[in-house]
Amino acid sequence: MKRYAVVLSILLMSVGCAKRPDAITPVSMPSDVYTLMECSKLSDELTREQQNLDTLSRAQNDAATGDALGVFLVGLPLASATGGDKEGLIAVSKGKVQALESAKLRKGC
Repeated sequence: MKRYAVVLSILLMSVGCAKRPDAITPVSMPSDVYTLMECSKLSDELTREQQNLDTLSRAQNDAATGDALGVFLVGLPLASATGGDKEGLIAVSKGKVQALESAKLRKGC
């Protein structure tokens, strides 16, 4: 039983702490995908993606705070271990926002 607890502790510690949203690098996305869209559709899609990014960022901040508390109180990043880390989703969302903004600039919207 003690051996199981040690292995579980090591696995949970290897998960790592959640990063703050501003420390997450965007995934490179081609803006060419969006250049065929009309300006109004580009604006709508950009607004939707920015709202999605805001929602994900709030969840990520909560996870980072939860991890900090978990490590302080228990020694484990509990939020990340329970699926609270949204780093990958935020990186993709940031990439989409950048690609949409780039497409709007190219089209002169």
